[in-house]
Amino acid sequence: MSPDIFWFLPTSGDTRYLGTSDFGRAPDNDYIQQIAVAADRLGYDGLLIPTGASCLDPWVTAASLVPVTRRIKLLVALRTSLMGPTASARQAATLDRALGGRLLLNVVPGGDATELAADGIFQSHDERYAAADEFLTVWRRILSGETVDFEGRHVRVQGARNFHEAVQKPYPPLYFGGSSPAAHDLAAQHVDAYLSWGEPPAAVAEKIADVRARAARLGRSLRIGVRLHVIVRETEAEAWAEADRLISKLTDEDIARAQTQYAKMDSVGQRRMAQLHGGRRDQLEIAPNLWAGIGLVRGGAGTALVGDARTVVERLEEYMSVGADTFVLSGYPHLEEAYRFAELAFPLLGKRAVTLHDRAQTGGAFDIRATSRSAAAS
Repeated sequence: MSPDIFWFLPTSGDTRYLGTSDFGRAPDNDYIQQIAVAADRLGYDGLLIPTGASCLDPWVTAASLVPVTRRIKLLVALRTSLMGPTASARQAATLDRALGGRLLLNVVPGGDATELAADGIFQSHDERYAAADEFLTVWRRILSGETVDFEGRHVRVQGARNFHEAVQKPYPPLYFGGSSPAAHDLAAQHVDAYLSWGEPPAAVAEKIADVRARAARLGRSLRIGVRLHVIVRETEAEAWAEADRLISKLTDEDIARAQTQYAKMDSVGQRRMAQLHGGRRDQLEIAPNLWAGIGLVRGGAGTALVGDARTVVERLEEYMSVGADTFVLSGYPHLEEAYRFAELAFPLLGKRAVTLHDRAQTGGAFDIRATSRSAAAS
């Protein structure tokens, strides 16, 4: 079956060149909506709306897309460190109702201690995951219709309940990515889909096996996704030339500055990303067609699949062979690359664009007939 393919909203800004403001695009609402509408019409299954100090607020951004999108699901950050579970549950139910059941939630305990300190959060790495465990325990129970009394180390509520239920039952699906043992335990206990950044397939397979084994011990199963950038062109030569062009304006100082900043983070996933390239330009193809150039100056997912459409789809199939059924993709600039990937790769993935007839038939609701599979977690 065809995998679910999500696209990405660049809510901190978009660009044609990494490391420079030349040809930069501010993340104004018109541009963000333009990308979202394009992804909706092209047949992408979902949109990841990121979070962070440099990003527009993901919840306000998602709300702004309610009137302009029809079938695409929105994957919105659930920041367990920044909000209480009761208010967050109410917020999630409200947005899911507004979207007609198209909300997905990306659990984010945190990753950058400097950003968290600016928000008044001073927990250690493992404390954040312990707090997230309590948060999700309460959050899931509230949205499942319970009235909750809970007293933990990090969360305490009395008589917590949600008066207006979400469309999706028992609650909008939870997605989550993390590479530490604490993160894998959280995934096994609470979420519906585990996401890995785009490490080489063998490394991703090890993470998937570990998370699934932990979940199985609890009688649970998870869907699996991989977060990657893509640089797809009609020929291999064109794709690699585009990868070179994307980082052509980077200076050594740009790279050193970015890597110094990322080294201060306590994120295991970020450390694994940095180890793939070591801050060097001469060893960026870390596996066949898997290029780590974006991670030189971008935090989070720092790898891209580079090549012609057939080759890139074959690489995606390698991840599928170890358990992935969802891909969260992006490319610079995000508007043009959303079209390019859909036009070149969707036919090879068994996907097609959603036509106006499809949209009329579904009455604007999400419908799996348009894209082969639902993005909702099983």
